[in-house]
Amino acid sequence: MSALSRRNFLAATGVGALAALTGCAPGAHRPVAATYLTTSYDDLYPGVERFLDTARALGGFDFDVFPSGQLLGAEELVPGLLNGVADVVLQTSSYVSSSFPILGSLELPFTTEHFDRYLRACDPASPVSALINERLTGQNMRMLGGMATGFEYLWTIDKPIRAPEDVRGLRLRVAGEIEGETVKALGGAPVFLGSAELYQALERGTIDGMMSYLGTVVSRDLQEILRYGTAAHFGAYTVDAYCRQDFYAALPPHQRHALDEAGKVLFRDGTATLLDVHQNQYLPAVRDAGVELIELDEAGLRPFRDAVSAVHERWRALLGDPVAAQRALDLIRTA
Repeated sequence: MSALSRRNFLAATGVGALAALTGCAPGAHRPVAATYLTTSYDDLYPGVERFLDTARALGGFDFDVFPSGQLLGAEELVPGLLNGVADVVLQTSSYVSSSFPILGSLELPFTTEHFDRYLRACDPASPVSALINERLTGQNMRMLGGMATGFEYLWTIDKPIRAPEDVRGLRLRVAGEIEGETVKALGGAPVFLGSAELYQALERGTIDGMMSYLGTVVSRDLQEILRYGTAAHFGAYTVDAYCRQDFYAALPPHQRHALDEAGKVLFRDGTATLLDVHQNQYLPAVRDAGVELIELDEAGLRPFRDAVSAVHERWRALLGDPVAAQRALDLIRTA
């Protein structure tokens, strides 16, 4: 995206009037935090609140906070951040990993089937996060920390998926490019839809199913329509806090420390809350609705793992740095 002034970007995205009314127009000094997430995300929004509270308490940040896409929609958050419309954004990695391909290392399918290992890789203090920030710095971005949302499963209405050939010909909703490549590698047709459109699309048969983490299913009441879920590491993503590197570098040390600590809280406490909600609320809701969760043994997983190897190769090519790509994958697999 070409460089825009803050005022022109706000006008172009239709939020200039809102920005002027709320004190985040050009010339204002209060930092702006924005996310597309709504307060109804019981698994995700508590982490957002803990992040903001920690930054306020430790760094004195007096944020103007815009949830629910009030300032910037999901597709606009990072462009808005880079153009100075917001100072901190909380965003799902799948929306931005095509522009910042190093983030895709944590989205790839079947890098590890051990969620505990994946969690350690997502830790803001991990070598994986350090490598990610090394790469993001060149694009004036910094990842402060994020919540790991759990592995993405394949969910269907009429046909259970137990082998890659079961995916052939299915129209499956995806939310990001790596998810789309994974569906294609398995023989399906990826369909890009917003989560608000899913219920109607499934009900009408416009799509046959979806790839998603558990929270999307329950937050949209999709367990009322879905009948099968194949539980494996078909993908993953994180909900991260980002700021501009130049914004971060210009802060006094105590405020940089506050943002770093807030990122750790987002990862630690936010992820813990998410997993608790999934275990004690969302999974029972899915099972009570009669959705069959299909678990695959090692023999069942192997054909899927082989089929998605092309997704890994495409990501390596997109990153354009074979050494960094291999280092990222090795760090995740050994976390």
